[in-house]
Amino acid sequence: MKPLTEPDIRASFVNCSKGEAKRLSLPRDLAERPWDDLDFLGWRDPGAPDRAYLIAPHGDDDQIVGVTLRLASQQRGFLHRNMCSLCLTTHGGNGVSLMTGRRAGEAGRRGDSVGAYICTDLACSLYVRGRKTPDTGTRLRETLTVEEQVERTRGKLAAFLARLL
Repeated sequence: MKPLTEPDIRASFVNCSKGEAKRLSLPRDLAERPWDDLDFLGWRDPGAPDRAYLIAPHGDDDQIVGVTLRLASQQRGFLHRNMCSLCLTTHGGNGVSLMTGRRAGEAGRRGDSVGAYICTDLACSLYVRGRKTPDTGTRLRETLTVEEQVERTRGKLAAFLARLL
């Protein structure tokens, strides 16, 4: 993924108002992000723990699309395991969250939303590439190459964004 600037990020959001996009908190470590290893930029809002943001290239022209997400409330035990629907990493406890976003346009104004189970820390790209390991979960052993796993993750992400758009 190409490095993004604050104006790029704020202009990319499709499922919130321009005012909401202007007020949301951005990550402070944009310059230090491992951009070459990211399929999307994702972060949680430190001031609102139930909010997350995801920005990714989407479509044939790789236009940058940003979406706001809400995390469902969760109280899972340490032994409970879930799998991320994007990168297929399993996590214990609250390592995977149901994240829902309002659909863009008229559907979103009617209250329609779409959800997916995603790594709570939004580090899917790093898990797939082996740059990060889950605290209490695992990556399943696969016969696919890392490149094929990256493509699968990008495909699942594109499908999720298409449902939101």
